[in-house]
Amino acid sequence: MPGVPLTPDELLTTTRSVRKRLDLTRPVPLELVKECLEIALQAPNGGMRQGWHWIVVTDPQARLQIGDFYRRSAEPYLASAAAADPNRGADRGVMARVSSSSAYLAGHMGQVPVLVIPCITVRPAWPAGETQAGLWGSLLPAAWSYMLACRARGLGTAWTTLHLRYETEIAGLLGLPGDIRQGALIPTAYYTGDTFRPAARRPLADVLHVDHW
Repeated sequence: MPGVPLTPDELLTTTRSVRKRLDLTRPVPLELVKECLEIALQAPNGGMRQGWHWIVVTDPQARLQIGDFYRRSAEPYLASAAAADPNRGADRGVMARVSSSSAYLAGHMGQVPVLVIPCITVRPAWPAGETQAGLWGSLLPAAWSYMLACRARGLGTAWTTLHLRYETEIAGLLGLPGDIRQGALIPTAYYTGDTFRPAARRPLADVLHVDHW
């Protein structure tokens, strides 16, 4: 399908979390979501196990139920964040906008046309010396590739994990097997407006360490 003309650098620096600007009324073709997921499957993964699974939720009732779980988890989280230092190392205005958009998404998650839940197979026993970094490192790059592919096709997404407070309930709702764990919840919709630009970040000099700390 036709995409958004972006250079690789533009794609990587302007793929933002879209919350308030998700179009809640415009359907997203399932074939377009599948196209983005086909690209996600090219991401690196540990040992070429490809233990990922992708739950694409379009059913209105299921989306509403997941949205309710998300809202119930987000409300206390946002309240506690508001009570903490509002700066938290970032510009006060930026944090206020993030908080506002996060609250909006919490109230509308169930109305987003498509909810994508990237999952990973978890073996019953962890081999000696294996850490969770290897497990999630085999899923999260693919989920990010999905978000980049969406951006290139005019779709907005947001990386969220607050639903995991109710992971067991959502797994039951969607019929997930016991050895499948959820890694994120990615709302997916066409976005309204296109003024995405690189975000303000700490200077590289503040976080770069060459050869030693």
